[in-house]
Amino acid sequence: MIVVPAIDLREGHCVQLAGGSYDHELVRVSDPVAVATRWRELGFAELHVIDLDAATGRGQNTSIVASICALSGLDVHVGGGVRDDESVVAWLDAGARSVVVGTRAVADHSWLERVATANPDRVSLALDVRGGALTTDGWQVQTTGDPADAARAAAPLPLCQVIVTAVDVEGAARGPDLELVRRMRAATSHRLGVAGGVASTDDLAALHGLDVDAVIIGTALYTGVLDPEDLSQELHT
Repeated sequence: MIVVPAIDLREGHCVQLAGGSYDHELVRVSDPVAVATRWRELGFAELHVIDLDAATGRGQNTSIVASICALSGLDVHVGGGVRDDESVVAWLDAGARSVVVGTRAVADHSWLERVATANPDRVSLALDVRGGALTTDGWQVQTTGDPADAARAAAPLPLCQVIVTAVDVEGAARGPDLELVRRMRAATSHRLGVAGGVASTDDLAALHGLDVDAVIIGTALYTGVLDPEDLSQELHT
């Protein structure tokens, strides 16, 4: 299991939100490229970079994402508002290790199948979950979709990974939704990334015990609840 720092972009800054609420920022850091460079210096080899402005249709942080992708020695998984073939190809050409797709992928399985097949091992499926059901459009639209069903439907596709985010506990530092993780691990044989609520080494141990492949951590790293130097030394390999 590896630890992957999260870089969520809003208005040119690196931010962390509580419970997916754009009215409740817990963290705001200027110069996201410097943040990415710092994670690399600490030994992290992967980053999870999401353009929240693009995801919600409020703008874009394209130049910042491109600069992060251009950093050597990092596998960068890029998402946020990616809803057409051209955007997928553009981010792959910019150096992304994979492109993270969620909103359209959930609503249009044929599109997900097409872009995944055209770009094997380069597309990551994001399943954001609130109240046990899928939420889309930058966590603004609540659906009744079952995330496990979505993961099972994507099982035959040549995905890079499936990423499940428990939006309810995002930024809350009260632990991950382990029951959701159990369901998702049973639903997919793809590499499984998990985000939301991780705040202790006990949380990491619990996720490791559930055969999670990658833990995406934001707030706990930025606020010092978890020591990034310790994580990079002890848990990254």
